[in-house]
Amino acid sequence: MKRLPKIAAVIPLLLLGGCAIHPLGPLDKAPCHQAEKLTGYAPFAWGISTSSLQYENKGVLPGDPNYYVRDWDLLVQQKKAPIVGDALYSWSDFDKDLAALKKIGATHYRFSIEWARVEPRPGHYNEKAIQGYVRMCRKLKEAGIEPVVTLWHFTFPAWLTDTKDSSKTNWLHPLARERWNLYVKKMVRATAPYATYYAPENEPNGQVLTAYIIGLWPPCHTFDFKGYEAATIASADMFRDAAARIKELKPSAKVLSVEALPWWEHGPLDPGGLLYNTVMHSNFDHLDRIHDVCDIIGFNYYYSQVAGPLSFLSEGARHGHHYTMMGWRIDPAALGKQIRYVGKRYDKPMMITENGVATTDEKKRLSYLHDHIAQIRKTMDEGYDVKGYFVWSLADNYEWHYGYVPKFGLSSMDSANKVRVLKPAAYYYRDVIRASNRAQKVTPLN
Repeated sequence: MKRLPKIAAVIPLLLLGGCAIHPLGPLDKAPCHQAEKLTGYAPFAWGISTSSLQYENKGVLPGDPNYYVRDWDLLVQQKKAPIVGDALYSWSDFDKDLAALKKIGATHYRFSIEWARVEPRPGHYNEKAIQGYVRMCRKLKEAGIEPVVTLWHFTFPAWLTDTKDSSKTNWLHPLARERWNLYVKKMVRATAPYATYYAPENEPNGQVLTAYIIGLWPPCHTFDFKGYEAATIASADMFRDAAARIKELKPSAKVLSVEALPWWEHGPLDPGGLLYNTVMHSNFDHLDRIHDVCDIIGFNYYYSQVAGPLSFLSEGARHGHHYTMMGWRIDPAALGKQIRYVGKRYDKPMMITENGVATTDEKKRLSYLHDHIAQIRKTMDEGYDVKGYFVWSLADNYEWHYGYVPKFGLSSMDSANKVRVLKPAAYYYRDVIRASNRAQKVTPLN
């Protein structure tokens, strides 16, 4: 899930950096490829999305040969991010997640593999960890839930951090591409008996923006357009590598993107459209480079926003019925706009791989789900090939720089027994899934 607090910090730099010149170059329209389309409602994926760092406890102690450190752990150690702790204990208590998924009736579950857990040191693999992820896939399949395996969700092994030269960190580390290909092969080979859907990367476009322009995520560079472009290219190349490895090992597998795609609108005080063009580049530069190796174009949608300095500067201060507890504007109609835009741009089947709201108001959560699912129904009726919808998220969880404050979950965790206690929205989602499957069309219940 993408988190972009403090984007306002770079707005003055953008405005002073040359209003008429866009450092990232023109936004090239992707070529339109005719794709084989899956017609009709079935199979429609009614899913829920999570991630490893946000859910899993480590499960290994310092000193253990399999103890691992992520780049995010280094950020926490530097007091640049909130403490993660044991999150929701999903590594040691995955059955609690599974029980909640079964109660809700989700047909698909998107979770991520922690690369550092699997490969705590270059070339040293934790076979118990690999089998732990295989066991998750097997248990999901046995429960009638399709695993959707994300191979990277924001975090890198700490051994891809160059402490002397941060320009050679993560995507740009000399070992990254070679080790990535080997890691992907190992995990796909292990999970292939149970998994069909693979997402090589989660929101690489949002991660690269936050790491190289906003400066909040490793390597914490601000206004580094050269690094931004290099990391965008490297992450796209590694996505394409992963897609090739997946198809080599399981030709029937489905490769899907997971991109961060808020809906952007032109705003005042944006000379030459600099801000608008910049955020549109952030939306589509990566996807333009990898769409042709995707079977499904997956994207995450949460909010719409005006691309202007006043909008960015006021984000955290916005409150009320039409905003989340993080100040994001709730705009269901913009999901429909984004589906139409992506459908026309890439002409491939789509999935909404994350959608949800941070709120403690359960009526607002119910309304949010209803109104966004209604947009999916509307665009499908117009002929757009939407193949799935995933709620973020199963339970209230660690939300990166926001810590545990935002409440996105369909459930909360009972700290005494780690049981996921379902909220009203979970039962609503259950009923939508049942009604839709009966009607054989997406059915947003009132």
